[in-house]
Amino acid sequence: MGNSKHTALASLSVLAAAILWGTTGTVQKFLPAGTAPGVVGAVRLGTGGIILLLLAIKQRAFAGTTSVLSRLTFIAAACIAVFQPLYFTGIARTGVAVGTVVAIGSSPIFAGLLGWLLDKEKPEGRWFGATALAIAGCSLLSLGGGRISVNLIGIACSLTAGLAFAAYTAASKSLLPGRPAGAVLAVIFCLSGILLSPFLSGQDLTWLATGRGAALVIYLGLVTVALPYSLYSAALNLLPAATAVTLSLAEPLTGALLGILVIKERLDPPSLLGICLLLCGLLVMLRAPTKTGRQTLSDVSAGR
Repeated sequence: MGNSKHTALASLSVLAAAILWGTTGTVQKFLPAGTAPGVVGAVRLGTGGIILLLLAIKQRAFAGTTSVLSRLTFIAAACIAVFQPLYFTGIARTGVAVGTVVAIGSSPIFAGLLGWLLDKEKPEGRWFGATALAIAGCSLLSLGGGRISVNLIGIACSLTAGLAFAAYTAASKSLLPGRPAGAVLAVIFCLSGILLSPFLSGQDLTWLATGRGAALVIYLGLVTVALPYSLYSAALNLLPAATAVTLSLAEPLTGALLGILVIKERLDPPSLLGICLLLCGLLVMLRAPTKTGRQTLSDVSAGR
């Protein structure tokens, strides 16, 4: 019973993280027109990394701990750094519909395969059904009222973006045991911000000095990076990578709902059906039991 309770809490943590990630697209609507995705990614990840670093220092997360610098640290940082440029390149070449479905829909598939190959985490039966429902929901949600455009380079970029997020999940999951999550995340996101810093070269960044610009940057760093990735990492101690990535498909659901409520986008029948399928997939995954005995949330908070 206790293990099921902790697993349920971990699943809710991933859902909370996905909801926070889902606000990113809406917030970007308030950025200056023409702001390049690479600039947004560099500023977002850099700010999030600094916030995580300050929190880790305050909590003395680096004191007396195993070194967080390893090959996996750089792999995780590189994966999270390349995800956003690849994702937006895929969208630019294929359109929002195909780009979103291929990138976000492929992530749980890649996560399931990587978890199976690297950690011997064979996906549970319910994972297949929940992932199928969620991907179908993403497809209808993004294709509703959209125009389909297929571009091989765009498809390749979107697939690589999906693989990048799944690989980040696998790498960070392997890093977490025996290391404070705060320290691991701080290093990963500071490194990822550095890797994306070349995108800032030659760009007009004067908007960062305005009150509105500073508020948006702080929001992106704190609410769409520091907080959700902290929740996501804590959940990885209890959930298989495939389960966590499937639950993260709540992100496009959140983005769609915010588009309707905040940006006043219209909801057509395919999109409505897509939302229903996504919700069904997430509910199936929330009910799925975990087979492996993992750390509890209390163990994680105690640093065990």
